[in-house]
Amino acid sequence: MPIKIPNQLPATKTLAEENIFVMTDERAGKQDIRPLQILMLNLMPTKIDTETQLSRLLGNTPLQVELTLMHTSSHKSKNTSQDHLLAFYTTFDKVKERYFDGFVITGAPVEMLEFEEVEYWNELCEIMEWSTTHVHSTFHICWGAQAGLYYHFGVKKKTLDKKMFGVFPHIADYKRSMLFRGFDDVFMVPHSRHTTIDREDLENIPGLKILASSPEAGVFALSTKKGRQIFITGHPEYDAETLGREYWRDVNAGKPIEIPKNYYPENDPQKAPVSTWRSSANLLYCNWLNYFVYQTTPFDLQKIKEAHAATEELL
Repeated sequence: MPIKIPNQLPATKTLAEENIFVMTDERAGKQDIRPLQILMLNLMPTKIDTETQLSRLLGNTPLQVELTLMHTSSHKSKNTSQDHLLAFYTTFDKVKERYFDGFVITGAPVEMLEFEEVEYWNELCEIMEWSTTHVHSTFHICWGAQAGLYYHFGVKKKTLDKKMFGVFPHIADYKRSMLFRGFDDVFMVPHSRHTTIDREDLENIPGLKILASSPEAGVFALSTKKGRQIFITGHPEYDAETLGREYWRDVNAGKPIEIPKNYYPENDPQKAPVSTWRSSANLLYCNWLNYFVYQTTPFDLQKIKEAHAATEELL
């Protein structure tokens, strides 16, 4: 089934060329099917790259998805044109009366700031609080996961001695996790961050379960009971070239940066990287949409609160 996105969104042409089933507004209007309503809060400066990467994953499932893009109103984007934002994005004040089956909060390059120092922190807190009553399942990514864990559970992030940068092997800690159903015993995930969250700070929080981790990159995935909130510390949505762009950006700017681990063939940045995480990334988002959204969300989104009370525990 397709992902429904605006007709002229740049991702439309890119995904169609990749044989991802994309449905335009015009075609979707002729179908008598309720698509899953998914909201994405895009906090990344490279918004077009991020919306394309996530649309690629959300659209490669058997489920029809209608994607709504949102940006913060308390921060002006320097890397994405206002024309693009006006054409394809909305703001919280325009959606806060709506209900959504799923919600994705992306990462953001603000991890070296204290949360309260982030320009849009107050707005983000309002959005995260709203998500607990207006969204069936929320999927937090990287800094978005750190922000969510801090807001909802008071978990603090810690600065690493050096950047966690590369593609790392992971395992499922909770073998029965539906989020990792069908995964290989070891799977790869990209990480790109200067901060982390200690496992010890997470293990004893009531209602929060560690689902997957990496010996080197640390805790990767956590979930609350029933999967209402899912936290992912890495970037499975990255395409094959993303870490390379980040590496060469810093090299060309004269910033100290190590070659991303397990990324370039023979650790040679002159060679084209090979994606070793694409299949697991697709399965991760497919499992989230299927087991934590589609299978349990109410047909009438106004009844989300009732559905939350009735759904059995699902991790």
